[in-house]
Amino acid sequence: MIKKYKFSGNVRDDIVEKYGFDGDLLELFVGNEGPIVHKWHHYIPIYERYFAPFRATDFKFLEIGVNKGGSLQMWRKYFGTKATICSIDINPDCAQFDGQAGMVRIGSQDDPDFLRDVVAEMGGLDLVLDDGSHHMTHITKTLDILYPLLSTPGIYMVEDLHTAYWPKFGGGPGEENFFNYLTKRMHDMHHWYSGQAAERPDLAQSFSCLHVHDSIAVIEKAQVFSPVHSKIGTPA
Repeated sequence: MIKKYKFSGNVRDDIVEKYGFDGDLLELFVGNEGPIVHKWHHYIPIYERYFAPFRATDFKFLEIGVNKGGSLQMWRKYFGTKATICSIDINPDCAQFDGQAGMVRIGSQDDPDFLRDVVAEMGGLDLVLDDGSHHMTHITKTLDILYPLLSTPGIYMVEDLHTAYWPKFGGGPGEENFFNYLTKRMHDMHHWYSGQAAERPDLAQSFSCLHVHDSIAVIEKAQVFSPVHSKIGTPA
């Protein structure tokens, strides 16, 4: 039986005690006094796991979803001044945050021309965090547009995937569920062994690793090679 833990009301203690995490990102989150940052507690150590190698580097980060503007400022403090940071949102009110901690551009995450223009303006793309509409059709279309533009190696993260089960967001138990889309990509990763051609060879050639956490999926983009095995040692 899965044990349920009651939230004590202290955010720092909750994250430290449950997940054993105590780092800079936690302090930035709990110490925020600027615009609102809204995050599930278990996301904080997951961010650290995948994002830490990018800190203090001149990489290109695109966050989909501006909301209240707080996360944009948190990422700037976390990643440092060298990073190119851009957030996009369909809400024109979010334009007020442009230039405060990074670029903000107004447009839809399922608009191919808009997304390509944003990436071109950024000068490339190394890390994507999809915290946008959370609608299944938007998530898959955005990935199809941005993944080819993502550097190799690169990281593509989609969060709040509990919506994959909610009809309001186009989710459900069938094909519409984004986890079923990921399952197909997982099968493509193993097409060497199945005898079946990859359904999406354009993705399979660089879809090197898939991590699934509670409500978060992380895709690692890297060059994929056909697997080779060897037997090394002295025969008995």
